[in-house]
Amino acid sequence: MKKIIIAAVCIVLLTAALLGVLNKMGPQRVYIKTLESNRFQLIVNGSPYIVKGMVYSPTPIGQDHAYDFWADPQKPHLYDGKLMKAIGVNTIRVYQPSEDPEKTKQVMKDFYSKFGIRVMMGHWLGFWDDPNYADIGFREKVKKDVLLMVSTYKDEKGILCWILGNENNVSFSYGPQTLNLWTTDEIEALDDPYLKRQARAKIYYSFVNEISREIHKIDPDHPVVLANAELTDIDVASKVTQDVDILGCSIYRGKAFGSFFREVAMKFKRPILIIEFGCDRYNSFLKEEDEGIQAEFIEAEWKEIAKNTFEGSGIGNCLGGFVFEWTDEWWKFNEENRPGWNMHDTAASWSNGAYYFDIKAPQNLNINEEWWGVCALEKHKGLDERKPTKAYFKLKELWR
Repeated sequence: MKKIIIAAVCIVLLTAALLGVLNKMGPQRVYIKTLESNRFQLIVNGSPYIVKGMVYSPTPIGQDHAYDFWADPQKPHLYDGKLMKAIGVNTIRVYQPSEDPEKTKQVMKDFYSKFGIRVMMGHWLGFWDDPNYADIGFREKVKKDVLLMVSTYKDEKGILCWILGNENNVSFSYGPQTLNLWTTDEIEALDDPYLKRQARAKIYYSFVNEISREIHKIDPDHPVVLANAELTDIDVASKVTQDVDILGCSIYRGKAFGSFFREVAMKFKRPILIIEFGCDRYNSFLKEEDEGIQAEFIEAEWKEIAKNTFEGSGIGNCLGGFVFEWTDEWWKFNEENRPGWNMHDTAASWSNGAYYFDIKAPQNLNINEEWWGVCALEKHKGLDERKPTKAYFKLKELWR
């Protein structure tokens, strides 16, 4: 009897050890838990998880959006990951993987194994490829590419969620903020501009839902996020995206989100993730850099995000957020002017009164696209030097 007991104990211990090894090697289940009063938790490997995130697109001085950090032999992620870990970043948001899957996987492994940082992987859904979301051929091409991405990276331990699109709803109607407008003969036959927008919204969001449904078939362990600009068209999205797990919104309302979280609770009834928030640090009115105002705005924004997570006193439907962004991008003011990629432009591109500190700039142009980083850049022969700003250290206070 004694030998049988010893053998049984050994089997139990070996089984536990094997399960522990498999757990360390395999992907981790991520899912949404609904609490009382329609509050939500993101659960990762059995524990609640609040996204303390950073939008990561570390374009070097002198390069533009075509830069592929995944494949950069200088491996900027190793330097950046160390700096991020020091302030409590637990997730990065990226807009797309590299064309080289092995290099993408290695960077993901490094981020997770060395720094404990997970990746929220994005896909543009063809937004920059002359899109027409009503065209069957275009839709099938995009869907095939998304599902290949999911199949390729779903078993990586550091993957957190999938993000579909990025503010693609700006393509729905004519106007100064419209990008990549697409249409059909049926839509153009409508007289009412509102009905035209609604028609495009229904086509696009139904397509996102179709992709999300297919993702869940091959990867039931990671949620899918719909990436939207603000809450525009959310009334349509809520009706046709039942297979989407999380609403992701880019929000630039200055220090306060207003009724945002309550409106999501009423109209979408699923958790919200702030996929972009922040403040530039150039004062276009005084024509000078202002690290203090950037830190002040980001602090106020994060505190409101935290208040509306499951453990806060607010609505409880927020899963966290991503600061836009990690480093400055010197190419953004005038993408066509290649020599300008080596200069840090101070000219503003557009206006937003919520960033009141410099709204009195000429023509009210106060948003400086090249100055959103919480790390400034300084040109070096090798990797550009990262110079943490006051916002970086403020996030350290908030997140550590």
